[in-house]
Amino acid sequence: MKRFFKGVALLAIMGLVSARVNAQKTEDHNFEIAKNLEVFHEIVSELDRYYVDTISPTKTIETGIQAMLRGIDPYTEYYPEKDMNDLKMITTGKYAGIGAVIRQYTGRDYIYIDEPYEGMPAARYGLKAGDEILSINGESMKGKASAYVSDHLRGEADSKLTVTVRRPGVADSLDIDIIRSVIALPAVPYYGMYKGYGYILLEQFTEKCSRSVMQAVVELKEQGAKGIILDLRGNGGGLLNEAVEIVGLFVPKGTKLVETRGKIPQAASTYVTQRNPIDENIPLVVMTDDQSASASEIVAGSLQDLDRAVIVGTRTFGKGLVQTTRMLPFNGTLKVTTAKYYIPSGRCIQEIDYSKRNDKGQAQHIPDSLTKVFYTAAGRPVRDGGGIRPDVACKPDTMPDILYYISQNVVLFDFVNDWCTHHETIAPADKFTLSDEDYNAFKEFVCNSDFKYESNSGKALESLKKIAQREGLADKAQDEFKSLESKLQYDLRNDLDVFRSDLERVIAMEIVMRYYYQRGMVMLNMKSDKFLDEAVRLIGDSKRYNDILAGPQ
Repeated sequence: MKRFFKGVALLAIMGLVSARVNAQKTEDHNFEIAKNLEVFHEIVSELDRYYVDTISPTKTIETGIQAMLRGIDPYTEYYPEKDMNDLKMITTGKYAGIGAVIRQYTGRDYIYIDEPYEGMPAARYGLKAGDEILSINGESMKGKASAYVSDHLRGEADSKLTVTVRRPGVADSLDIDIIRSVIALPAVPYYGMYKGYGYILLEQFTEKCSRSVMQAVVELKEQGAKGIILDLRGNGGGLLNEAVEIVGLFVPKGTKLVETRGKIPQAASTYVTQRNPIDENIPLVVMTDDQSASASEIVAGSLQDLDRAVIVGTRTFGKGLVQTTRMLPFNGTLKVTTAKYYIPSGRCIQEIDYSKRNDKGQAQHIPDSLTKVFYTAAGRPVRDGGGIRPDVACKPDTMPDILYYISQNVVLFDFVNDWCTHHETIAPADKFTLSDEDYNAFKEFVCNSDFKYESNSGKALESLKKIAQREGLADKAQDEFKSLESKLQYDLRNDLDVFRSDLERVIAMEIVMRYYYQRGMVMLNMKSDKFLDEAVRLIGDSKRYNDILAGPQ
């Protein structure tokens, strides 16, 4: 009995000591915050009083805030009142404006309309891709940055603006009056039948995007779809609850999908499907790539953990963090990481540990060797950390150097502008092809322009020469360097022939976009999409599909 009371007393003493240690840590932590806030305040005050030039308090302090947040993670961001529209557009996909992508090209004085959205004011009132924006409401846009032009194109819904443009093939400038409206970017820009299966492209997880996916699934089933292919490639995520709703279209009501866990109790939540599914059994493939992140990974990972879909593509981005918004004084908002999320198997797929940084301040990737094994509902092994690993991995095509440089250069834009002035209509999007005559015209257009590019092998050689010079070896290797230089010099005409098929695809997509908007680009791209063809082969092979989803025998 005495030992029992001694044990209780010892536990009580240990509890008191632990409480005092924790209290001391909290006190020290609070003191550090107060001390450094006071130092920051004094630095700003001293700069304001004594710096040789007058400082901008807003700019100076915002710069300090942004630098502080960059040291935490890329997703914790401060939005002052003036930037609240940006935050609303991220979460809702809506803003008030004309509905067009604009683009700035190096060496050009004006910004161009790059892509009007189908059905939006820019397209309805007559703006076209290729239009050069000369002025907005009489104010010249010469030399203005794209952000400045964008701000002037946006405004209150139902407000009027006049955009003056120079159009390829038209002698005089054009004044186009436009009524701004609320622009709701389509979360599902395209869905349709492809080789007997339903294909749905989901580009973002904004408000009500799950309704768009549900509508697409229903219509595709009515059209006789034997399976559904959900394309999440390039989808950087968005609203967590919309991801849960989308998974709920295919799994039983009441299925637990996501848990969030953070430092404070309020960050802990459990997400369960709330509605009856549309179809629990239809074959389902989810396509991913290295840009599929956050909510995309919740959808792909949950369906994988529940053995409800086969994942096809490449490993996803690896964002297992959850952000919430906190209101700040003077109508500012802080978007802050408050939790990590865990999908049905219990794993978190976060790729980078932002709490651990190297000597250069760079956050550390979690190596595969330190990831842990979890199991799907059927007992298939899956791993945490590093995103969602596909069940069927596809190797992406390597982009030729010339393709990258031409797609970024104004020469492609100028050629398409010229081509479109001579073609009032084109074939349907999924039937359009570039003729030999068209491609030869493009080749001559490029060769007669000032377009130049440097191959990666050429860049690597220049880097090697500099290293050799620093090490005193350049003279000894001079002949070899000259030989390599001659062999690595690109031949523009030859490269345009060698990589013709890749270049034709890019040119065709730019042309089709002018006539059929984003929907047309998707339809054209589907014709040469190797990932999509792999998804179709898989979903059409029921034995292979079922074998992948089956647990250990």
